[in-house]
This record gives sequence, structure tokens and C-alpha cells, in this order.
Amino acid sequence: MANMSFQIANLLEKMLSTDKDFRFMATNDLMTELQKDSIKLDDDSEKKVVKMLLRLLEDQNGEVQNLAVKCLGPLVAKVKEVQVETIVDTLCTNMMSDKEQLRDISSIGLKTVIVELPPSATTLAAGISRRITGRLTNAVAKQEDVSVQLEALDILADLLSRFGTLLVSFHQAIQTSLLPQLVSKRLAVRKRSIMAIGYLVSCCNSVLFEDIMHYLLKGLDGNKDTTRTYIQCIGCISRQAGHRIGPFLNEFIPQIMKFCNVDDDDELREYCIQAFESFILKSPKEITDYVGKILSLCLKYLSYDPNYNYDEDDEEMEGMDVDDDEDDDVDDDYSDDDDISWKVRRAAAKCLNAVVTTRHHMLTQLYTDVSPILISRFKEREENVKSDIFQVYISLLRQTKHIASALPNHKSVSEGHPVARLRSQVPAIVKSVTRQLREKSFKTRQSCFSLLAELTVVLSGCLSDHVSSIIPGVIYSLTDKNSNSTMKIDTLSFLNILIPNQPGQVFHQHLGVLIPAVVAAVKDSFYKIVSEALLVSQQLVQVLRPLEPLQPLSPEFSPYVKQLYDCTLIRLRAADIDQEVKERAISCMGRLLCNVGDALSTELPVCLPIFIDRLRNEITRLTVVKALTLVASSPLKVELSSYLTEAVPILASFLRKNNRALKLATLKCLDVLVWNYSSIITLGMVSQVLQECGPLISESDLHISQLTLTLLTSLCKVHPSAMTGVKGDIMAQLFLLMKSPLLQGAVLQSMLEFLYCLSASNTPGLAFADLMTLLTQPIHESATPTTSPLPSGTQATSASRPPLHKQAFHSIAKCVAALALAHNADQVVEEFLAKLNDGRQSESIQLFFLLSLGEIGRRKDLSSHSQLEPVILGAFSSPNEDIKTAASSALGAVAVGNLTKYLPFVLREIGSQTRRQYLLLHSLKEIISCESNSQLIETFRPHITEIWQMLMSHSECQEEGTRNVVAECLGKLTLLQPDPLLGYLQDQLGSPSPLTKATVITAVKFTITDQPQAIDEILTGAINTFLSCLRDPDLNVRRVALVMFNSAAHNKPGLIRDLLTSVLPLLYKETKVRKDLIREVEMGPFKHTVDDGLDLRKAAFECMYTLLDSCLDRVDIFEFLNHVEEGLSDHYDVKMLTYLMVVRLANLSPGPVLQRVERLVVPIKKTCDTKVRTNSVKQEFEKHDELKRSALRAIIALQGVPGAEKNQQLSDFISQIKSSHDMSVLYSSVQKDGGSSLSGSGEPRLMEF
Repeated sequence: MANMSFQIANLLEKMLSTDKDFRFMATNDLMTELQKDSIKLDDDSEKKVVKMLLRLLEDQNGEVQNLAVKCLGPLVAKVKEVQVETIVDTLCTNMMSDKEQLRDISSIGLKTVIVELPPSATTLAAGISRRITGRLTNAVAKQEDVSVQLEALDILADLLSRFGTLLVSFHQAIQTSLLPQLVSKRLAVRKRSIMAIGYLVSCCNSVLFEDIMHYLLKGLDGNKDTTRTYIQCIGCISRQAGHRIGPFLNEFIPQIMKFCNVDDDDELREYCIQAFESFILKSPKEITDYVGKILSLCLKYLSYDPNYNYDEDDEEMEGMDVDDDEDDDVDDDYSDDDDISWKVRRAAAKCLNAVVTTRHHMLTQLYTDVSPILISRFKEREENVKSDIFQVYISLLRQTKHIASALPNHKSVSEGHPVARLRSQVPAIVKSVTRQLREKSFKTRQSCFSLLAELTVVLSGCLSDHVSSIIPGVIYSLTDKNSNSTMKIDTLSFLNILIPNQPGQVFHQHLGVLIPAVVAAVKDSFYKIVSEALLVSQQLVQVLRPLEPLQPLSPEFSPYVKQLYDCTLIRLRAADIDQEVKERAISCMGRLLCNVGDALSTELPVCLPIFIDRLRNEITRLTVVKALTLVASSPLKVELSSYLTEAVPILASFLRKNNRALKLATLKCLDVLVWNYSSIITLGMVSQVLQECGPLISESDLHISQLTLTLLTSLCKVHPSAMTGVKGDIMAQLFLLMKSPLLQGAVLQSMLEFLYCLSASNTPGLAFADLMTLLTQPIHESATPTTSPLPSGTQATSASRPPLHKQAFHSIAKCVAALALAHNADQVVEEFLAKLNDGRQSESIQLFFLLSLGEIGRRKDLSSHSQLEPVILGAFSSPNEDIKTAASSALGAVAVGNLTKYLPFVLREIGSQTRRQYLLLHSLKEIISCESNSQLIETFRPHITEIWQMLMSHSECQEEGTRNVVAECLGKLTLLQPDPLLGYLQDQLGSPSPLTKATVITAVKFTITDQPQAIDEILTGAINTFLSCLRDPDLNVRRVALVMFNSAAHNKPGLIRDLLTSVLPLLYKETKVRKDLIREVEMGPFKHTVDDGLDLRKAAFECMYTLLDSCLDRVDIFEFLNHVEEGLSDHYDVKMLTYLMVVRLANLSPGPVLQRVERLVVPIKKTCDTKVRTNSVKQEFEKHDELKRSALRAIIALQGVPGAEKNQQLSDFISQIKSSHDMSVLYSSVQKDGGSSLSGSGEPRLMEF
């Protein structure tokens, strides 16, 4: 500290020097010290530094003054509040000085102090802000010097923007001083006053806001200057606090509409249209009734150019004999500088863009009324306006993209569909755009390429008939000597989108001009141009010779191949180029060898050694691996034999690297090499690869495990003799993975294929019998001599060995079945049946045998085994629930192997065995799920009617579990034969039994999957009938109807998108708390409240959450928010859901949420303020703690909404949270773990209900 004080004193002494250079250097050194976090000043040093810097503000040297001002920023955070007050007071006094230079430098100083005041130090910020505000308002209201007034307004605006919520007591005084300035004679004063008012209204209370609105409304009838200012102010208020201005729009809009038609006042028109734009963006709900009128107004003024005739042709102009002198006389009184009509057109374009981006539901109207006018206005003469018009059309295309991406076929849509309308307008778009591609303006051409690229993405293939019109413009932009680098990059980026989205043959006639231009770009000196050109080169190679179907390379294209190869080779060889260019040169060469490698056979000794060299380079190795994969997979069988000897060991070494992407790419590459170059892959190479495979098989990365097993399978098929190398580490890891509860799907399938191939490879020690012993060993180890507990992981079977997870039994059973089917399945089945019959096996072994029998029976007819039926049916009587479930599954699976014998047997058993009905229905469900085998389906079809009748007879079962199984069977059955069966389900909706209706609707839910199905088209027309059950008087029927609706919204939103208008009111109705469904139940001396409508409300809110993902554009967000607000005061489960919705909405629709912040904060605050009774159980405290955490997540999300920080109620609640120790700790905790509880998109994942 003493050393620091001495150093500061030394600097201060130098600042008193008469030499300006000494003063400058000393001040500069002081600033360096102040910027260090470690600096600590004592009280005396603080005073001296502040005093000296304030003195230097009046220094004669301007550079010293500027440095002194810069020092104030870091100084504010290092000194005590008293010193900051001294600085502020002095600066305010100096700002009123008669000396202009001192006044200016003090104003800059004040702005610096305001910017540097730490927001976290609210006490300091509040005190200083209040100290400044009073003097600023006086300066604004009473100062006659306009320059002082302007500076005061500037500083006041900065102050309000940063600390407006801390100045509540000054808001009235600020308003009083600002409003009169709107009629100032100085334009600059009016503009800065507008800006300050904009910041004021974002944080002032409702009363003050209303006063300002009424003041502006009354002032609209003044003179032209006043009217312009007031409309500007209204627009500014809308931009800063649009969520508050909504209630006043009905009064403002008619007035502003009237001013749009005032003659000869383009400036006023511009301000009016700008105000409309802000209304549309910031008050989307309240402006709805006026959107049509605003749209018409914008279209009218988009073409408003009174001083230019677009209809005159240039050729006609050239042929006219014009008297120059006379023309000069006419133009004496007017020049283009006087024409500001372009501002009106620009404002109209921006307002149209606001309509397009916020009104998704108007797409059809926009394509009918707006699109043709926009296309006709691409010829706009003013470059900035033209760019904005292009941007409007690009926004229109982006809105269409969401609809187009959901369509299976763009060409099959009805004539009135937005996509169909866009397709019909493509010729007009291209015609208008291609004219603009000849313009000299880079900005115009870049806009053209952006529009065409967006069009190509929305309607793939739509430009195939117009390529001949577009290519000349492309070539012009690439070859024009005046084109800058950005122009060339944008052109190449467009080509990279255009070429793959059109049929390749449409480019054949243009290759003669395209390829030389692209080759020249590859040779360019700017790396970004080279990088983009190499990407285009890859696309052009596929145009020269597509691989599907493979055809000989046309002789006329051979010169182009050589040109592309030569320019790519230059870049491939270069070592001193940008990383991006290196990678794309490698990829481009890989594509060349893949598609035209036979034409480059003489060049392989040149380029492949470079590949090997780059493979050894850590920076480029991943790209080379991907390129090698591409080359190796080519149907041309490129000659790689002499290079694989080097490449394979290097690739094998990559398998031990920590780079996951490299390991994935290497495994794919090795698999392709093993299959396509098996004769070149030696046993030595295989051995090197096998040494690295063991550690890759792990449950920690199932994708790598799957690819490793696939590679091992390929090696086993190609080099079975090398499989002795899998003993030890690989097999140990494989059996460890087999016990994992995570093993399923593609990884399990890869394991089955590998074991199947391994058993057929005759590897010593890994023959069929050996593998069976190894596979069943964990099962036997898990068993105990006495009756063991279920293998559910609840209790270990020995002190040293963890128990097997249930999933492991299923996985091992599938592996055993795969081996048995490859060798002697009947012998294995007899052995398992015999062991099941002797009654001495532990429950875990019985479970395993039953699962294995089911897996074998699913793929092989086991009807020859007479003991099979009695053994499986005998297991139905086991006291162990898992064994009964396994027996049920086994019976269904065995029936799949011989439907003719076993299906009638299962149906008879269902009819006769009432006690086993639930298990037998599960067996039937297993049979119905055999739909993947078309031959089995045909065998199954004759029994469908019988099964249907039997299932419907159980649809009224009182046991819900049985009804659910029946419903699933009905749903899966309907998927097999949708045409009559879906109609049968519809007929059952007329049943008087609520249980039948509930079963039928649940069945429909099982027909809605996330994959395309034959039923989809029929279901689209029928789903409205099933959704009509939302009106059913029975609670359970309505609940299952909501569950079905949720499934449709999640898996196939196209089914319900067009029905939301009629369905949403029914959905919202179910979110209400109904008192008639709440009852009290006496439990001994206690009374317990039961809410029979809770499950229904939860289902409704789950549907609402799903709609945010799939159908947000069809939902009225404000109506939606009304019900979210109600849910925030509901039951615990509903609150948890609505908090998630608040977080989601804050990300997806920040504008509407901002308007409702106050109403959302109130119930959340109430939840956070609620205390749990002290005598409550521990679970109640934990439950309430989690509720508060969820509430705080919602609050944090609301804080992130742009503009929400200005909301007084939210700010007060945040202050309350921070003032409470417990809440502050919880709040900090939620903020810290926010990253882990959010998904990659920054939004929380919906919990499973």
C-alpha cells in the first residue's frame, strides 16, 4: 500500500509539470495503474487523484484532457462514494460553464462515469444517479444555451437507459422537463428529447405513462413540425416500450393514418410508416385489426416515386433528341438531392418486412397481394431501398420454408397453398432478378444471390428451367475485374447451394463457362474465395459424373476434369496456406478420385502420397480420413494397393487417440477398406487394428461401440483366420457391454451380427459351444442355490459381484438366440425346456430360458417341440411377476414363428382363461407387433376379424391395465389394415360406454407414430371425429383424448395443425380449475382434498407445452399466455409445467411475454413467498424447494427477455430475492446450474409425465 501511495504521489507530481509531455505521460501511466484489478488506494490518495484529474480536465492541452476523461472510467470503480460524488458535482458544474471546451469535456466525463458505474453496486449507482438527475432536469428545462441543453439531454438519456428504475422519484420531474422540449425550435433538441422520453417510458409507472400518451395524442393536431415530432416520439415509445403502448393504439392509429395522406410531406409519411412498423413488431396483438390497412398503405407507398418514370425504356431515351439547354433550365429548380421520396419507400419496405416476419398465418394473402408488387419493385432505382425490398422477399421465403419442409411433395399441393403460389411466381422472380444481376452495384447483386439461394432451399429444383438465365449473371460477378472479394464469395456460395438442388444435366451446357471461372477462383490470392471455390468444384465434379447411376465419363468433359484436378493439386501441395483451404483441397481431391478416379489413374502416384503425408499431420488427418473413406467407397475401385501398407497402420493408431470425431471417422474408413480392398488387407494389418479395438467397446460411448463391432464383423467375414486376436481384451469388453442396461437398438444388433459371424469362423476357443458357455456364465453366476430375488438390481447375489440388470437378461437371451439359430437351435430349445421342467432352476435362470425361447421362436418354427406349450403356460402360474411377463412375451414370440398353429391357440386361451387374460393379451400384442415381416402379415390377415371382435369384447374391462393392452393391440392391428379398421374404431365412438370410448381413443394414439405410415392419409380425414371426444361428459374420455392430441402434436403435427382453430378452445377449457370436481375424503380423523380434474388439467397443459414445439405459428400467443398465467397459480404438478412453458415462451416469443411480465411475476412471487408448515414431512420441504427452483428458473428466463430489465415489478422482485439470504443462495444456485439443466438450444427439456 505504501509503495502504491508513493508511486501515485510521484505521478501526481509529474502532472503538475509545465511540460505538456510530462503531464501526458504521467496521466497515461495513471490510467494504466487504474486499469489493474490489484490497485488499492488509501483515502488520501483517492482525494489527491480525484482532485488532480478534475484539474486536468481544464488543461490547456487537448490530449491531456482526453486522457484525464478516460481515467474517470476505471477510477469510479476504485474510489469511495464520496469521491464519486465530488467528481459528479464538479462535472455537472463545469457542464454549465461558459467555456465551450470545458463544457464538452465535462459532458464526456459525465457520460463516462455513467457508463462505468457498476450495475451491481445499486446503492452507489442510485445515489450518484439521483445527484446528477436533478441538475440535468434543470439544465434541460431552464438552460437557454442550446449546446448545454443538448449535452444534458444526451446524458439524461444515458442515465435513464442504465439506471431508470433507480430514479422513480425523479420520473415526474424528468417528464415535466422533457415534454416541452418536443416543441423546441431546434431539431436536434427535439430528437434528443424523443430519445430520452423513450428510455423514460420503459421504466416509469403506469400513471406517468398514460399522462405522456394523452399529451402526445392531444399534440397530434398541431403544426407540421410538431406533428412530425410527436409521431416520431410515438414510434420511439413503441420501440422502447411496445408492450405498454398497445391499449392506446386504437386512438393513435386513425390519426396517424390520416397524416399518411397529407400532400407534399414525405418526411411525415416516413415517420408515420416507421411508427406502424414499430406497432407491428412490438404490439402484435393490438395491431391485428389494422394490419390489412397498413399492408395496403405500405404497398401503395412502396411504389411511390413521383419524380421518376420506370416505364421509359433506355433505348427510347437514347433515340430522343433532347435540347440540353432547355433541360438545364427545367432542372434549375429541382435536383435529386431534394427528392426524399426514397425514404418513404424504404420505410414502407421495412414495415412490410415487419408484417411478413410476424404474420405467419397471412402467407396465402401475402403471396396473392404482396409478392407480385415486390417482384415488380426489384427494379427500384435507389440502392438501399432495393436492398430492403429484396430483404422483404427473402423474409417471405423464410416464412414459407417452415411450411414447405413439412410437405412430402411440393408439386402435389392445392392451387391456393402458399407453396403452389410461390411456384407459379418463380418465372417472374427469375426474370426480374436476372435483370438486376447485370447491375454494377455489388449490394444489388448480393441481394439477388441471397434471394435465389433462399428460393432454391425452399423449392428444390425450381430453378432447373431457368439456369440458362441465371448463369450469365453468375459469370459476370465471378469474372468482372471490378468485383470485390465479398461479391465473389457470395456468388460462389450461391453456386454451392444452386448446383446440388437442381438436376445435374441442366448445367452440362454451361460447364464451358462455369469451370474456367471456378478454376480461376481456386487460383485466387484470397483464401476465402479459394475455400468457397473448392466447395463449388466438388459439386461440379458430381455434375460431370454422378455415381448413381454410374455411367462412363463423357469424352467432352475430360478436359474439365484435368482443369479441376490441376488447380486442386496446386492447393493440395501448398503447405503455407490457410487451414480451411487445406481441408477443402483434400476434400475436393477426394471427391475427384471418387467420381473420376479412372480418368486420373496416371495422377494417383502424384496425389496419394500427399494424402499419406497429410494423414500424418495432426491438423489435417481427420479431413484425410474422411476423404479416404470417400475414395475407398467409390464404385470405380480406385487403385490404392501400394498406399494402404502405409495408411492402415496410421489409421489403426488413430483408434487410441482422444479425438472422438477422429475415432468415428477412422472406424468407418477401416470398415470400407476391409470390404472393398480385402485382398490388400493383410493379417498383419488386421492384427494392428484388433489391438486397438478392445478399449473402444464400452457403454460410455455406444456409437463408437457400434462402429467397432461393425468393423469386427467385417474383419470376421473377410479374414476369419485373424479372429484369434479377439480373445482376451475384445471379448472381455464385449461381455462387459453385454451386461450393460444401456445396450439396445443398433449396438445390440451389431453385437448379434458379430457373434453370429464369430461362431461361424471356427476360431479355436470361440466355437459355438465355447460362446454359449461364455454367454450363459453371467446368468449362472447371478443365481444362488436358494430362491434368488428378482434380477432387478435390488440385491447383490454375492459379496463381490454386482447383480445383473434386467436388460442384461434380454440382451444375453438375444445373443444366445442368434448363436442357436446359426447352429443347432432345436438342441438348445430341448435343453432349455428340459431344465425348465426339472423345477430345480433358480428364478433368474428360468427367466433367462424363457426369454431365450421367445427370441429363438420369433425366428424359427418351434411347433415340433411338444413340451413348449405346457412349459410356457406353466410359467404363467409362477409367483414371480418377471417370469410371468417373460412367459407371456415368449408365447407371443413363439407364435410369430408359426402363426397357423399358435395364433388360434392364443385366442382360445384368451377366451377360456379369465385369470390369465392380461398375460395372454400381452402375448397377442407381441404377435400383432410382427408387422415387419410381410409374409407373416399375410398369414396373419385372415385372423384379423376374429382378433378384432375378441379385443372389442374386452374394451369395457374394469381393469385399466387390461384396457390399455387391448387399446395397444387395437392400434397396432389398425396399422396393419387401416382402411376398414379405422372406420370400425370411429363407429365405436357412438358406444354409450365411456370405457369403450376411452379404449378406442387410446387405440388411435398407438396408430400415431413418428414414422410415415399407410394410415396417415386416412387418419388426417378422421382425426377430427376422435378429437370431438374432447366434448364428452366423461372425464376419463376427455383425458385420453387430450393424450391422443398430445401424441399427434408431438409425432405428426400435420394431423392437427388445421384443426387448432376448433380444438384450442376445448383444450383451454380443460385448463380451468373446476370446483365441482374437488371433494373432501375422510381418512380417519383427517380430511383429505381430492381434485378429480387434476389429471385432466395436467394433460391439457402437457398439450400446450407440445404445441410450443410443433405448432407455435398457429397459436394465438396472447390467449395462450392467459392460460399459462392461470396455471401458475394451480396445483404443484401444473405449476412445474407452466414454469417450463414460461422459460420456453421467453425464448420463442419474447415480445408477447414482455407485455405480460407483470402478470406473470405476481403468481411466481406468491409461490416463492409461500412457507411450508414447520411440522411438515421432509418430502414436503424438498417438493417446495424444487418448486421454488423452477419458479426462479422462470424468473431468470423473464430477465433474459429484451426490455424486461426496465419492468419495475420484475426489478423489485429481483431486489427482494437478493435481499433474502435463503432466496439469494437458491437464486445463485439456479443461475449456476442453469447451463446443465438446459438443452443445447438454451431451453429446458420437458420432464416425462
